[in-house]
Amino acid sequence: MEQLQIRILDPRIGKLWPLPHYASEDAAGMDLRACLEAPLHLLPNTVELISAGFAMHIADPGVTALLLPRSGLGHRGLVLGNLTGVIDADYQGPVKMSLWNRGQEAIIIEPGERVAQMVLVPVIRPKILVVETFAATERGSAGFGSTGQQ
Repeated sequence: MEQLQIRILDPRIGKLWPLPHYASEDAAGMDLRACLEAPLHLLPNTVELISAGFAMHIADPGVTALLLPRSGLGHRGLVLGNLTGVIDADYQGPVKMSLWNRGQEAIIIEPGERVAQMVLVPVIRPKILVVETFAATERGSAGFGSTGQQ
């Protein structure tokens, strides 16, 4: 995938604030900004749906976009309400972020603040094969957490 099509919905994107971009040469995720008219006081255990200021169309069925929290903000309690957002290749609408304050104190989000990141990843869509049994493995059908037992 060489290009990602975006349509600007908030005129501040690309003028006052940069287009979604990678903050460093080796960054995996593009920073997304809170397109707010005024600071948002996000109280503990509350969720707000906010715009990233653009719509997008991936157009490649072999790619999806994942919306993820930014590490530093996540540590302070600001995560995504759906934990990880998934944007399908055929979606052409506005990008919105469900911001959840899971912390103990209010978080103030400023207009234009980088609040999430978007990572483009390959998609594997296998055909389903129904079987009677699986090939044997060392673990087999041992339950959740079984590899941590001595």
